[in-house]
Amino acid sequence: MEMSDATVNQRDIVDRRTFSWRTVFYGFIRSRRHNLRRDVDAEVLFLDWHHPWLFFLAVGTMIFSCLDAFMTLQLIDRGMYEVNPVMRAILGQGTTAFAVSKMTMTGTSILMLVFLAKAKFLNRVRTGLFLTIFFSMYACLVCYEFVYLLRDM
Repeated sequence: MEMSDATVNQRDIVDRRTFSWRTVFYGFIRSRRHNLRRDVDAEVLFLDWHHPWLFFLAVGTMIFSCLDAFMTLQLIDRGMYEVNPVMRAILGQGTTAFAVSKMTMTGTSILMLVFLAKAKFLNRVRTGLFLTIFFSMYACLVCYEFVYLLRDM
């Protein structure tokens, strides 16, 4: 099948692969690669689309991390101390360093877990499960801190 000169010239002029913000928004809303295309792609870990549950877990974990940082500072003001030795050392540098480092470490970890959500840890467990575990742990920690804040009132 031969293409006419007009078709060839039209394809040369319009490059569909140019990047713009429209590409980002369109790709976010109407991403096409939800599943693998071929059986040989079974090893492919990275897709265009992630399940909305991962978004909920990622945002929820980040919110819980912010609440944890705020409540930790409130509890320290009331006489408690930070149990985590790494965060205790960073807290010695000041509250700004504490908050920035906590958000940076949590955010970076969440990004890596979402990016690798389809990978399997030790060929058994999907790494997306770790995001669920961290979300649950942060929820318990925030509830624990909230109870202690209520007791001190």
